This record gives sequence, structure tokens and C-alpha cells, in this order.
Amino acid sequence: VQLVESGGGLVQAGGSLRLSCAASGFTFDDYAVGWFRQAPGKEREGVSCINSRDLYTAYTDSVRGRFTISIDNTKNMIYLQMNSLKPEDTAVYYCEERSPWFGNCRAEADFDSWGQGTQVTVSS
Repeated sequence: VQLVESGGGLVQAGGSLRLSCAASGFTFDDYAVGWFRQAPGKEREGVSCINSRDLYTAYTDSVRGRFTISIDNTKNMIYLQMNSLKPEDTAVYYCEERSPWFGNCRAEADFDSWGQGTQVTVSS
């Protein structure tokens, strides 16, 4: 599976960004995709995930209510809409996948593969 992220950038606190992830190479109908992030000097943090079949979603507590994950199965695209951004959201954001996957996904940073990442910087 190949994953290519885009959409990162510099934004002021309170602003919004939409990250995109182009996915290819899935060989299973049931999989989970998600996003994790890593800030300088910090461990990876799972942000959100979504199931490909039933569209079940999960979020880490710090982004719930501000971020929304979605998937367009017709285009093999995964999105992360980020609103009300805070300086502590600054990190490199990675798209990740786990396939096959059955059951409810979890917002974790240990899926099977991930992309090259896209930088998100939130200024105060």
C-alpha cells in the first residue's frame, strides 16, 4: 500500500487545514486508515482512524470535536479536516493504514504502513 499526504502548512491558532491522503494498492476490501502525528522531541500520537466498510471513526481526546476524518472509497482518498487549531497541534502528520482490518479501529500510531508525512505548524 502506498500513501501520499498533502495539505499541510502554516496557520494561525483558531484556523483550519484539510489534510489529504492518496492511497493505492489495497488488496482487501476491509481495512482501516488513519492519521498519527509526531512533534519534535515527542513520541508518535495516534490522532484518528476510520474503517473502510462501516465508516466507524475514532479520535484521540485532544482532537475530538475539532478534527473530522473521512474517506472517499471511490477515489481512495482519506481526509482530515482540522478546525480550531492550536499551537500544540503542530507536528508532522502521517497517513497510515492497516489491512485487512475487522472490528472497530483505534486512534493509534502503529498501523502497518504510512506515508512520508506533511508538516502542520500552528502559530500563536
